[in-house]
Amino acid sequence: MYARGYKAGANPLQQQPSSAQIEAATAAFRMLADGTRLRLMWLLTSEEYDVTSLASELDVARPLVSQHLAKLRLTGLVHTRRDGRRVLYRARDTHVRALITEALFHAGHEVSGKPRHDD
Repeated sequence: MYARGYKAGANPLQQQPSSAQIEAATAAFRMLADGTRLRLMWLLTSEEYDVTSLASELDVARPLVSQHLAKLRLTGLVHTRRDGRRVLYRARDTHVRALITEALFHAGHEVSGKPRHDD
């Protein structure tokens, strides 16, 4: 843990985030606060899926999956590409994939009681 005002070796992650960064992060966390969206994002961290495949994997109605994906796309957490008539979804980038992975690893420690990793 760093003391307030710690400057030695400061990097962008230790500097005060801008208001725009805070707003974007808040919007992302708000989107991830829904269990279905978080499960969608977990799947999308590893590969591309179309809506039908995602609905089948999660056993959720296709229209509901489409609505969730639209919100995730608007927030910039997923991107799409066309493959013929299908639209394929994937987690936007390595930052988003790391965020999802770390959040779920953290949750794994919370529910399993496994020791935490001290850095």
